[in-house]
Amino acid sequence: MKDLHLQKPTGMRSLSVKLALLVFICTLGAGIAVLSGVLFLQRVVVLEQEQASLAQMAQHTAKQVEQLITQKEKKALAANQLFTRALSVDGGSPGMAMQPQADGAVRIRDSVSGAFLPAAQVGTSAERWFSASKGSWPELAAMMRQDFFNFYFISHDHFIRISPADWALEVDAEHNFDQDVFFRLATPEQNPARVPRWTPVYFDDIWQHWMTSLIVPVYLDDRFVGVTGADYILDDLFADLASQALLSRQYQLMVFERSGNLLLAPGHQPQRDARMNTLLQGMEISDPELKAFKQQLLTEPERNQFLSASSEQYLLQAAPIERLGWFLTVYRPKADTFKTLQSIQSKVFVLFVLIALIVAVLLQFFIYRLVLKRLNRVSDAIVRLGRGGYHTLKLDQSSDEIGVLNRAVEGMSGEIAELLEGLNTRIAEKEQAERSTKKLTKAVAFSSSGIVLTDAQLGIEYLNPFLVDLLLLPAEEAAGKSITDLIATEMAFVREEMLQTILSRHHWRGDILLAHQAQQCWMSMAIAPIRDEKGTVTNYVCALQDISFIKESQQKMEQLAYFDVLTGLANRGYFREQLRKALAMSQRGHYAFALLYFDLDEFKLINDTLGHDAGDELLKEVAKRLISRLREEDTIARLGGDEFAVILSGIESRQQAALIAENLQHSFAMPVKLGSQEVAISASIGITMAPEDAGDEELLLKHADLAMYEAKARGKNTFHFFSQDLNEAAKERLELESQLREAIREHQFMLYYQPKIDLNTNHIVGYEALIRWLRPDNKLVPPARFIPVAESTGLIVQIGEWVLWEGCRFLARQCSRGLNVDLSINLSARQFRDNSLAETVERILKRTGVEPKRIIFEITESMLMGDTDAAIHQLNQLKSLGVSLSIDDFGTGYSSLSYLKRFPVDELKIDRSFVQDIPEDTNDMDIVSAIIAMAQQMNLRVVAEGVETVEQVAFLKQHDCTLVQGYYFSMPLAEQELNQLEFTIN
Repeated sequence: MKDLHLQKPTGMRSLSVKLALLVFICTLGAGIAVLSGVLFLQRVVVLEQEQASLAQMAQHTAKQVEQLITQKEKKALAANQLFTRALSVDGGSPGMAMQPQADGAVRIRDSVSGAFLPAAQVGTSAERWFSASKGSWPELAAMMRQDFFNFYFISHDHFIRISPADWALEVDAEHNFDQDVFFRLATPEQNPARVPRWTPVYFDDIWQHWMTSLIVPVYLDDRFVGVTGADYILDDLFADLASQALLSRQYQLMVFERSGNLLLAPGHQPQRDARMNTLLQGMEISDPELKAFKQQLLTEPERNQFLSASSEQYLLQAAPIERLGWFLTVYRPKADTFKTLQSIQSKVFVLFVLIALIVAVLLQFFIYRLVLKRLNRVSDAIVRLGRGGYHTLKLDQSSDEIGVLNRAVEGMSGEIAELLEGLNTRIAEKEQAERSTKKLTKAVAFSSSGIVLTDAQLGIEYLNPFLVDLLLLPAEEAAGKSITDLIATEMAFVREEMLQTILSRHHWRGDILLAHQAQQCWMSMAIAPIRDEKGTVTNYVCALQDISFIKESQQKMEQLAYFDVLTGLANRGYFREQLRKALAMSQRGHYAFALLYFDLDEFKLINDTLGHDAGDELLKEVAKRLISRLREEDTIARLGGDEFAVILSGIESRQQAALIAENLQHSFAMPVKLGSQEVAISASIGITMAPEDAGDEELLLKHADLAMYEAKARGKNTFHFFSQDLNEAAKERLELESQLREAIREHQFMLYYQPKIDLNTNHIVGYEALIRWLRPDNKLVPPARFIPVAESTGLIVQIGEWVLWEGCRFLARQCSRGLNVDLSINLSARQFRDNSLAETVERILKRTGVEPKRIIFEITESMLMGDTDAAIHQLNQLKSLGVSLSIDDFGTGYSSLSYLKRFPVDELKIDRSFVQDIPEDTNDMDIVSAIIAMAQQMNLRVVAEGVETVEQVAFLKQHDCTLVQGYYFSMPLAEQELNQLEFTIN
């Protein structure tokens, strides 16, 4: 820049000096007047508002503490009543053997409490309290310790039970409870009214705490037997008090008794080295103003119980805590109160600046008239200079400030000309950058992702509108907070990992759960640094993408993968995983559990008769009852169909498992309402203990399954523990299955035939084919033993086909001898459900040449009452072949007349259970008469089986049931023995 040698005016000749002096004088005068008035009024208003706030807070806090104390007293009184009732029911076992310790006292500890009897009372009747106080103690202790530090019972003969147990284990063997403030306060001498009482604050040298105790006397048959008590630690009480008083607003508390004994004050802590039963003597207040307020309150406590005061340094408010006999004082230093006036002073200052500007403008108006012409010339020159007229400036050169300004303008014009070209270039570049910045700003503002800008310490400087709306948090409130505050508190570990990673790498990426949300919102967060020209990190940019839908999808996938859709219980896969974990823990020797494996009795019948929807509702109800009766730590699973399994954790004895199994069976005792019908349910439960019974997953499940089937075999609706006998039975069943397969291959079966007699003619009109198994060692295996195995393994289909072949060959041989007889053949459930049954029957009939009308297939009612449409279809197919159909064991199943008339059957067979007690049982006689009459009305034949006496023959013949079979006529015989019968054969 060229040196213009400009001489600047100084002193009072300078217009700027004159103007500044004038503005200063005016502003100073106005500011002093306004500021004094505003601050005075503001102080008065703030003090009044703060005093009212203190009064409201003190009274509210005292009321909340009163309610808290009352609630604790009610709970303590309820616990005392329950404990007294338990003592009155169980007086204890005075004969229990007690083992004194080395110091002569008896100390016993269990999972929830400890018990102590001094040496002087050992061997006396006081020992009965060990058992008398134990029964109800776990529930009462758990209830009371939610609100108190501990819970104890002290008898009049110096026995104590306490939870937690440490006090009973550490107390001196010769301890005298009569000297304890927490015992003698409830004795009849000091508490004749028998009401709950709070002790003065005292020190317990075992717990090492200052505390007050709530003591309730215990009376049995109007006789004082002891006290129940609960301790409220002074530190916990003051913590509750502080939480009620909202001390985050810089309020302070002071608590003292009506006697003036100070309990709580800032900076004051009672000593921790006192002796047992030492009463808290209080502390001295060093502050004279607080001390004076205390004395004023105690002078007339009834009139001053809600005393308000404003001292030189403090605002104070008192309120009584009646239940404890304490006074609560909330106070705040005035200096803290007046801090808020600082912001007001800054605002007043800004106001004064505005006033000064207004005054300056007015002054400028008058000065303008004095220098208007010369300033206009300067203005015109500057305009021409701005338009590029750098060489046309002609200004006067007077010696005042304007003259100096004119010379300065002329001198600057040359330099401006040199700089203007570069400036224009830089302006163009800046405008381009501003346009790019505006585009980027709009993109960030309207982005569907969250964008956060922070400083180098991760303090938030900017949130885009999307994130502001998502957080429901104004941008002004978010400013200055750490970005970690956006993460939900339950993900504190993520915060720590983020800060460590950014500190070391300046980058971080991960999934977070967003805070400040009414509902859970998962975000994918990525943080990257922004560096300056030197590579120093100046800011961080963070991008957040909403992934809540992805998380919900993952949760749904996990739900589908691990839980049953119908009942919400764990599925087979999750159950097996939990079982493996439980076995691994048990093998370490620190864990035992029980496995319950059960299914519902007669569920298939309910499902088939009432429909699958009703079956689903039944399974849901079973799941609800299981959840209601079991603990959260137990694993409940539906393995499929009506099979359930439960892992009972922490079960170490069969007695515990048996109690839970009985509880589960009791939960099934109430009928379930399915639509308009009530259904009774029951369950058969198999129980196996781990690791006692097995340490292998598959073996444990197998054992539980064996125990469950044994429970079913014992009549259902019961439970059974696994034993090695069951394992042997399973092995025997497996061996029987193997022998059964060999019997099919080696044709070890044979048919026996029981005659069917027509009572009108006394002729044999047919036989019932009954299978027998003759093993190579000439031992007959009863059908009741091998038929269930064949049914469960599916071998019954092959055996049934052999019976068809053999029975038809038998008929062919009878026909070749000129004997016209029928043959009844029993169909099993598996055989009846076989889709190829009709085809097989047709093929056998054609191969053997037997007339179809000679074959009678006997089917039980339960086989027909499953899928009735499928059953009717199968019956029609058989009927189309020309065979006859009979319902066996009629009257023992669940069929109804509406179904019976739809079945194309020809014959009803009365079960032997109705015939065997005739004529002794008149009910059976009525039932048989009704069946015969019903069958005759429906044009059906009636056959009675199990006839064994002449009276039964006479009854049946009298009621027109002429077709009978039973031991009265003949037992089942082999074919070669039939010629020994003395009956005429058709």
